[in-house]
Amino acid sequence: MKIPTNEEKQALWQAYRDRRPTRVPVTYGVNSRMVLLDPAWNPKAVTYQDYVTDADAAIEIQLRFMEYKCEFLHRYCDHPIGAPETVEFYVDNQNTYDSQYFGAPLAFRDGQVADVEPYLAGAGKNRIFDVDIDRPLDNPFIKRCLARYEALRKAAGRLSYRGLAFTVRPPLMGFDGHFTIAVNCRGHELLTDLYEDPPYVRRLLEFIHAGVVARTRALAEAFGEKPFDGPGSFADDSIALISTDMYRDRVLPLHRAWYALWSAGPHAIHLCGDATRHFPTIRDELNVMSFDTGFPVDHGRLREALGEDVEILGGPEVALLLDGAPEAVAARTRAILASGVTRGGRFVLREANNLAPRTPEANLAAMYQTCLDAGTYPAGA
Repeated sequence: MKIPTNEEKQALWQAYRDRRPTRVPVTYGVNSRMVLLDPAWNPKAVTYQDYVTDADAAIEIQLRFMEYKCEFLHRYCDHPIGAPETVEFYVDNQNTYDSQYFGAPLAFRDGQVADVEPYLAGAGKNRIFDVDIDRPLDNPFIKRCLARYEALRKAAGRLSYRGLAFTVRPPLMGFDGHFTIAVNCRGHELLTDLYEDPPYVRRLLEFIHAGVVARTRALAEAFGEKPFDGPGSFADDSIALISTDMYRDRVLPLHRAWYALWSAGPHAIHLCGDATRHFPTIRDELNVMSFDTGFPVDHGRLREALGEDVEILGGPEVALLLDGAPEAVAARTRAILASGVTRGGRFVLREANNLAPRTPEANLAAMYQTCLDAGTYPAGA
């Protein structure tokens, strides 16, 4: 494989942003679990519990993660190879931060990412309303995050590694979605609440919205940042569990309120799972023009439904990339590229969705090489 140079990759992304694409760009969704759950990259067997409680362990894993991306993974996508001049450490809560903020306890499971317990299951579903959302910086979870931030700053200040400079990103946090956080905290009973107790669901979603807005503003102010600046983006994966009529009635008003906070559009959203039936509604009602997808997705049909001006990110299923043969990965990649999804030049190829630890190098190479060969656009397209 002839890997494009960093300069060629930069030019590729610039052409894509300028709406003069020369080839479909390739990216991957990865996080620290790529190192934590792979003994080859985590020879000291640092656990998730170590990672979220010990600043030195967090720095060790995040340095390894930087090396994994910049020296290995970026050989098979369109991001630069080689360590950056500055490494930015961060308070890493993965997808638990919203749920922990609203009181869900963190659970550590062998061989898995950390997760939360649905603490509102059963008769105690109203306990969440005891959370004080008016004083976010006094929230126990936020206080732990701020303490971890300071510990990372101290640890980074005494670090010397390969001549690199180090910074620590403030724990400003994003948002994983009203309905998803409600499901995380209440569990599957939320789905029956939709029918049996609609006022509770409405109150719960509105409470989550108010709490996240207050948290966003408080953290931004604490670190001298401007909240809700620019286009909005978030996720709400659990809307895959409900019909479009239910989405319109119960969840869409909260999504509209979220995007209305931002200073500019059009907006973006991440929705993995079988949620594509909602995409036209989200495009039309929320001015969302970028969809980061998961699986299952019929890419050609989705392009037909959304039109050529909407950005779509998607690609081969993570299970195929993890367990399939390189030939199967190449065939699936080629089929996606030939599906019609590239029409309009608004498609980015990535795994669907969130690359699995220990994915074979040969499969990453097969996906990238197929895009290098079959993902090109005619001159002037």
